[in-house]
Amino acid sequence: MSLRFLAAELYRLTREVENLEKALAGLSVPGDSRERTRLEMDLLKARKELAHIRAVLDSKKEPPKI
Repeated sequence: MSLRFLAAELYRLTREVENLEKALAGLSVPGDSRERTRLEMDLLKARKELAHIRAVLDSKKEPPKI
């Protein structure tokens, strides 16, 4: 994978996590547990993907040359 692709994917996933967090915070109806559960599961999945892409991107970076 190229660095450009990884950076774009990192940006996309960061935005997705932010949107899911906002949607989860915006749920005001306590009786809608299905929607809350779905959003929590989607958020967990997006955070895992984000952490994975960050780890791959960090491993692709070149160490500084001394």
